[in-house]
Amino acid sequence: MLQPATRDRACDGPSGGRSGAGPDRAAASLRRVVDICGTLRVDILTPGRPAPMPGRELLGVAGLSDGGVRVLVAAEAARIEAEHGRAPRTHVAASRLLHHLLWSAALLFSGPWYLTGEVPRLGARDCWIDAATGGLTVRPATGALGGEAELRDAVAAFVGPLLDAFAPYVKRGQRALWGMAADDLLSGIWYLGRMLGEEEHAIRVAGAVLPGDTRPFPGAADFRLLHGTSGRTHPTRTRLGCCLYYAIRPAEACITCPRTCDEERVRRLEL
Repeated sequence: MLQPATRDRACDGPSGGRSGAGPDRAAASLRRVVDICGTLRVDILTPGRPAPMPGRELLGVAGLSDGGVRVLVAAEAARIEAEHGRAPRTHVAASRLLHHLLWSAALLFSGPWYLTGEVPRLGARDCWIDAATGGLTVRPATGALGGEAELRDAVAAFVGPLLDAFAPYVKRGQRALWGMAADDLLSGIWYLGRMLGEEEHAIRVAGAVLPGDTRPFPGAADFRLLHGTSGRTHPTRTRLGCCLYYAIRPAEACITCPRTCDEERVRRLEL
């Protein structure tokens, strides 16, 4: 069984693994992930800092109401229109926001695990969504887990309520929703590895996390190599779910989208 890249323990204690990290060490590990992953918009609360008061702009993930989801989706639609000059349909805005939340949340678990071998204890009650930006605020709890099964279980427990809350808006069944969650768990590990200059290792790790038959996540990582020009190769995979980016920019479907053929993937990778 492949283990994460535990050789780098800048956020870890001397014993590593299941040593029971306190909230200060968990927060340090999470901050390092945020520092490495430039597109991850997360505010990490310091230990002992009181939880923010949910309001119009800040919504708690725990018990996210239908009204709260409507506020979040409307804000995402406004951001998409401002950036792309066209108003998306409701299910498109909901899918784009859900993809962002799943990717961010999964990386908050998988990132520290990849770096230190520990899975932070993060519950829905310790996570808030900023409706204005789509960013997250989290407050890690005491203690840590470790190992691939614990990582999958922690991510599934956290994102399950999000999938349920967004399901009426994205108009997809459970398998498709959990396919999105699987994609974002994998892509976060892959992205972190690229940022660290160790893509090949990260792909092996991601493949071990979701080798297949790991419910509730459907399918497997299924990374493969594309053969480009001059003997070059490029790792890729095809997503299990869809974030509907193509509905906003039809000419620029995600590079791992089922709609994007291998020839187009190679062309874009070698630009």
